[in-house]
Amino acid sequence: MSLSTERLSSRPATSPAPGFASLMLSPARRRSLRQGLLALVLPAVVIAVWQMAGTDGSLFGGVLPTPDRAWQAWKVWAFGSTGLSLNPYSGTWLANLVFSAERVGKGFAAAILVAVPVGLAIGWNRIASGALDPTVQLLRPIPITAWLPFSIAVFGIKDLGAVFLIALGAFYPIVVNTAQGARDVERNLIRAAMMMGAGRWTVLRRVVFPASLPSIFTGLRIGLGIAWTAVIVAEMVAVKSGLGYVLWDAYYVGRMDVVIADMASIGLLGLVSDRVILLIERWALTWRRLQSFQS
Repeated sequence: MSLSTERLSSRPATSPAPGFASLMLSPARRRSLRQGLLALVLPAVVIAVWQMAGTDGSLFGGVLPTPDRAWQAWKVWAFGSTGLSLNPYSGTWLANLVFSAERVGKGFAAAILVAVPVGLAIGWNRIASGALDPTVQLLRPIPITAWLPFSIAVFGIKDLGAVFLIALGAFYPIVVNTAQGARDVERNLIRAAMMMGAGRWTVLRRVVFPASLPSIFTGLRIGLGIAWTAVIVAEMVAVKSGLGYVLWDAYYVGRMDVVIADMASIGLLGLVSDRVILLIERWALTWRRLQSFQS
């Protein structure tokens, strides 16, 4: 064997080129990509069937526009020129989206600040449960629409009325799930903390609250969905801006293409905000994944 052959055979195997390696997806990324593509299947099928069924204009007597018409309406609504235009919705999509999102953010934050402490108190303390839970369960079945006259009478046609309705709608699922999470905390953890000298406040803060976080986040997701419902209801009646106001106004003047575009916008905003809650939950509950991995 020649010297050059020995040198070639002694060299280690070369790794794939960096460019090729960067294109290879990890199993987690492939799984996420597969789930994302799977989530698009049903909407794509519905849109395709809807488009084909309504192309000749006969879908529900021509009242319901096809997806391509709704798409064109959304583009004008989002990117059209504002000012002196024959289309009153032209170029106003982003402004109305911001109005609705801001109201949801304020109402949802207010609901969290009140519902989480109240839920922990109900689930952790029998006296608080006896004093607060019956009132919560008494008011909880009253729908948001029933509170509309009260909101208008007290707050008028202003943002505060919409924020009140949003906070009220999001409050109940958060408080109920938080209370249930506090009740379901394993008693051995509480006994162990007390045996180590922890007081009731320390146990509540360091044991009960972290153990209740999965239930709290469940309540947050449900409450956020109700918050988006409440903002649309409130904006239809109690304020004069936002996606709910545009939805009702477009229906009133017969612009069903704008109505469909508005509904799609609300759905996408709800989906994005729900994904944000899930990301926060994943970050906040990292200890659970580490615990399950170690076990």
